[in-house]
Amino acid sequence: MAKVIAVSIGLPLMAVILISMFMAAITCLKEEERSIYLVLMEGDALAFTQQPSIHQHSSNREASKTHAKHLISSHDLFLQTTLDTGSYNKLHSYKNIINGFSVHTTPSQAERLKSKPGVKLVEKDRGVKRMTTYTPEFLSLPKGIWAQEGGETNAGEGVVIGFVDSGINPFHPSFAYDPMLPFKSNLSRFEGACITGPLFPPTSCNGKIVAARYFSAGAEAAATLDPSKDFLSPYDADGHGSHVASIAAGNAGVPVVVNSFSYGKASGIAPRARIAVYKAMYPSVATLADVIAAIDHAVLDGVDILSLSVGPNGPPEDTLTFLSMFDISLLFARKAGVLVVQAAGNNGPASSSVVSFSPWSVTVAASTTNRRYPSSLVLGNGAVLSGVGLSGPSFGNGSVWHKLVLAKDAVKKSGTSPKTEEYIEECQHPEVLDPHIVLGSIIICTFSGGFYNATSTLAGIIGTVKALGLEGFVLVANPRYGDYIAEPMPFAFSGILIPRVEDAKAILKYYEEKTKRNKKGNAREFGALAAVGEGRLASFTGRSPIVSRFSSRGPDIIDHKKHVADVLKPDILAPGHQIWAAWAPISASEPFFRGNSFALLSGTSMSTPHVAGIAALMKQHNPSWTPSMIASAISTTSSKYDHLGQPIMAEGYEVNTLLPATPFDYGSGFVNPSRAVDPGLVLSSDYADFISFLCSLPDVDTDAVVAATGEQCNHPFAYPFSLNLPSVTVSALRGSVSVRRTFTNVGNTTETYLATVRPPNGTDICLHPTWFTLTPQGTQDLDIHISVVQPMQNFTFGEIVLTGNLNHIVRITLSVFAISV
Repeated sequence: MAKVIAVSIGLPLMAVILISMFMAAITCLKEEERSIYLVLMEGDALAFTQQPSIHQHSSNREASKTHAKHLISSHDLFLQTTLDTGSYNKLHSYKNIINGFSVHTTPSQAERLKSKPGVKLVEKDRGVKRMTTYTPEFLSLPKGIWAQEGGETNAGEGVVIGFVDSGINPFHPSFAYDPMLPFKSNLSRFEGACITGPLFPPTSCNGKIVAARYFSAGAEAAATLDPSKDFLSPYDADGHGSHVASIAAGNAGVPVVVNSFSYGKASGIAPRARIAVYKAMYPSVATLADVIAAIDHAVLDGVDILSLSVGPNGPPEDTLTFLSMFDISLLFARKAGVLVVQAAGNNGPASSSVVSFSPWSVTVAASTTNRRYPSSLVLGNGAVLSGVGLSGPSFGNGSVWHKLVLAKDAVKKSGTSPKTEEYIEECQHPEVLDPHIVLGSIIICTFSGGFYNATSTLAGIIGTVKALGLEGFVLVANPRYGDYIAEPMPFAFSGILIPRVEDAKAILKYYEEKTKRNKKGNAREFGALAAVGEGRLASFTGRSPIVSRFSSRGPDIIDHKKHVADVLKPDILAPGHQIWAAWAPISASEPFFRGNSFALLSGTSMSTPHVAGIAALMKQHNPSWTPSMIASAISTTSSKYDHLGQPIMAEGYEVNTLLPATPFDYGSGFVNPSRAVDPGLVLSSDYADFISFLCSLPDVDTDAVVAATGEQCNHPFAYPFSLNLPSVTVSALRGSVSVRRTFTNVGNTTETYLATVRPPNGTDICLHPTWFTLTPQGTQDLDIHISVVQPMQNFTFGEIVLTGNLNHIVRITLSVFAISV
């Protein structure tokens, strides 16, 4: 400012002031960092104009194109007349299921948008994150629903699953088209396009892959993309998108070969379902702006099911969880007839850590299966210690002894490297180790601070083994950090993870007994011997399913302050732990899997496509079913018991601890595809019901609901838990309340049901009626009167069970926080 005054001497005072203000404004604009903002506008999107469907025939397509062009032009004009020239960059126009756009601009310019007529919502982009050879058998598909649909060669036929993720590897055999086994259906309601680009030629859309697009405007605005991995095409350089797509709909019987070893054959849950790809995630960055654009287009194309193994980094800070742009886009996808299956998140086992909030999405938690990959380390004294490692045995098939060397005993004495754990004991830097000491040995690496803080990696150890010609490695637990979590990883060299401190102590005790040291404590003679056993053979033992530690938990929340919602989340539990599936050899985000076509991963990203695939099988079997009918059937037929007949357990914070699981861990229970396809009764909710739900939220600003949805709050429910979900969740019960659930008989025969209840602790429940008979397509209301008999300190759980005389069993989970009598 001083320079402005200096050059303005002699000018009139007003001119000086104006120049100063102008320069200050320019300085302010320069100082402000741009961010991505999501803007929702008034007016109907393409899917909800007067046309009967977004999948129209030629008579309506021209009108639809005209309306789409009008929306894009209106967005452009609005920005031109509202924001300063040069202060923004429009990224996407959303026009298919929501009317809005994303824009890259400054906070001050975004504030201008909020006050303008026609603007319903302005929200800052929060970013997004990534949230099988055996699971078809684990879910009893081959003898269950696959058999009903004509076997694996027909399971999922005619159904399109859309994947919003990191793209797909079109060259993978899981996505190949077999001309000897042509598809039978013509997908008349689906109209997708194949966008080509780097590593994605026109032949990529081959009949199995029926559409592929990419959305990058948000990513390009948020970061400088790396052309060596952030390909502007649907090609998956990451691997995550290929992994989830193959779990849901990968071809049947694809050999899984990693490091020249066969781990069996992989099959998707719905191996004949078609795949539509919507890439919105890049190795360098991912934005909600691109994800919403992908969802918007997937619904326009006509996918039947939308699988989302990606999600927001957390709840929105300035609006209700249910009213964020992301969740509203999912609401309108549901309105358009698309079932949305969404990952619960990987923030477990913390309470209220789910990042899939809305009742119009099926939220999936993750569990283990009973498949294990045990490995062993045999010491020269005869001790055999159990561990984990997907590698072959050390030379001699595990029967030949090899010298055992502790990493810190092999560090060069004359070295100048930092004396930190990373260099001394974590085996991350081969240059610091004396090759004469370690050549041909099995090296002991220690799980220390670098691994604890995720700065050291198994890939680093593998690099050291390779560079120095070691026979293998052992990664032992460190008493300073306690037991660690060991996941099986495919090692190209012999290796084993020993995650228990007690086992690590036994190894080091034997090692010290056999190691001779000088007066300074330096090792001068190594006498300890060891061999690594076979670690690639699976065993099928132990209890399962168990809720995985990482799987995000309920209760569901209304806002970022974690006020609890009257909605059960997660909805369902499915396999998500140690899942083999397709991969992309570039593996841009996971160097450990580089060069591999398959990867073994864990996460709710993996459990979600299991349920998407099951939903595809259900849609094939019951083509007229709505999304809410499919979601209901999945929930009401699930099981709260493991394969041993015991209540499902959940992993806790402490390693190797199991706790009794609750519906906030597993939702309604573990998915049961064979029963879900024939549930007997279903509970339905439509778009109008979801609006009534939103309008009934406690202390809700109805104007915010109107702004986000365009719908008036004319028919709010008495309570949010009045929404006709296949569960009942009451977050604060005082005295008593009556809840109604309405059932529809989707069977082909009249059936009589007997209603029983197991009340949550602290409550008394009366049902009316206690029995009823329903004809096919008939409906029945069940009134549920819940009373507090004793205040509780937290939620308690129960269930209503409807038992039909034709062997259908329908379960309604009850979650109640009894506050006062």
